[in-house]
Amino acid sequence: MRTVIAFDISNDRTRYRAVRALLDYAVRVQKSVFEAPDLSHAAYLRLRSQLEGLYDPSTDSLRYYRLCAACCERIHHEGVAPGILDPPEPFRII
Repeated sequence: MRTVIAFDISNDRTRYRAVRALLDYAVRVQKSVFEAPDLSHAAYLRLRSQLEGLYDPSTDSLRYYRLCAACCERIHHEGVAPGILDPPEPFRII
């Protein structure tokens, strides 16, 4: 399943550790937003366990968005470097 993970972590060291954990499962699309195209349920649970062991719930936040294929088709992106979950652009025959 496709997953978007966003975080707001105030401590630099904790944020660095969270980014390292996320890079094992997902691709960074913004400073605190990652996208994982094919994250199995087991991998999703492992990632959540890792991240929830790092952050401080009194000051930080983590968000996980599990997206179906139909939801991904409705993603709208503007600007440079589209995310890996963005639907492919239709090709043109010239």
